[in-house]
Amino acid sequence: MSKDRNGKRERYGGKIMKRILYSVCIGSLALALTAGAAQDKKSEKARPQQRSAKVQAARPANTGRSMSAHRNVSAAQSRQRSYAKPRISSASNRATRPVSSTRATVRDRNLVMNERIRERNSQEFRARRDVAAKSPAARPASTTPATARERNLAVNRERNLAVNRTRNVDVNRERNVAVNRTRNADVNRFRNANEFRGRNNVAINRNQNLAVNRTQNVEVNRARKANAFREHNNEVINRNRNLAVNRTSNVAYYRGGNVRVTNNWRGDAFRGERYWAFRNYNRQWHDRGWWRSHYNRIVFVSGGWYYWNAGYWFPAWGYAPYVSYVYDGPIYGYNGLTPDQVTVNVQEALAAAGYYDGPIDGILGPMTREAIAAYQADNGLAITSAIDEPTLATMGLV
Repeated sequence: MSKDRNGKRERYGGKIMKRILYSVCIGSLALALTAGAAQDKKSEKARPQQRSAKVQAARPANTGRSMSAHRNVSAAQSRQRSYAKPRISSASNRATRPVSSTRATVRDRNLVMNERIRERNSQEFRARRDVAAKSPAARPASTTPATARERNLAVNRERNLAVNRTRNVDVNRERNVAVNRTRNADVNRFRNANEFRGRNNVAINRNQNLAVNRTQNVEVNRARKANAFREHNNEVINRNRNLAVNRTSNVAYYRGGNVRVTNNWRGDAFRGERYWAFRNYNRQWHDRGWWRSHYNRIVFVSGGWYYWNAGYWFPAWGYAPYVSYVYDGPIYGYNGLTPDQVTVNVQEALAAAGYYDGPIDGILGPMTREAIAAYQADNGLAITSAIDEPTLATMGLV
């Protein structure tokens, strides 16, 4: 136990010694810094310090010394800083520096200098004014009252002219705008009135012209339609009259020339390739199967069956039982038309030419064959009383 206590004491003593050495080093450093600061203060003493007279009078002579000493001591004890050299009092500084360097002396000196400059300027101004008053002729012409008055008059004239010009421009602009507005309103009123009157006149004239033209057109069209209707009626009347006359005369002619409707196409009149179908025609009787096996185009029209062969339609006798044909012979075909369609076209052409007045039914009956015979006789064709190629060519159908 004694050994432990001795070890602790030795360690504690070592720590104390370290602290003492550390404090000695810091104190030495502080002394060195204090010495350097003292030399700086000596160099500053050579320069005069200017401080306010009020501060120097209010503070005692020994206040700076005691406060600086107290502040330096406290700083050395707490912060371990260097001691600051005590400041010399302002009274001693005022005693040492010259009289001319104080603030009051400088202000007094400046006031005196300003008074002198003001007095000198006043004297110079009075001298110049007296000279100008005593010798008016010596002044230049531009400085005389008359010249100044004229110059001011010219300047004022120019200034007033510019001002009046600007003012007059504004006034005239407003006046012109008002005048032009009123004048334009009157002009536009008259112009609009004239345009409105012109448009009304155009509308009135248009309506009047429309009414007049409508009436005139109605009358003209009525007369035109009446003439057209009259011409049409005359044409129909003449056609019927001519048809009756031609039928009567043609029948008489045919009878007088031994011309009759026939199916016998033997003779010199039926020579040539255009009549071969009529020369070589013979009625054939076959059943349906035979007709279908020999011809690929067979149609049923006008109550009978017809087959197509080499540009002609022929009756297909025996194709169906109990079927009879009004006309037993070939019919020339064109443009792929069926026999009834070809017959309808021929009937219409004969009716237009005045040869036929029967029904347009597509049946090549006695009346149609009679009209064909009359047409063929009048046009110098072989009278087949049937629809052949020369007859269709003459009618303009092929």
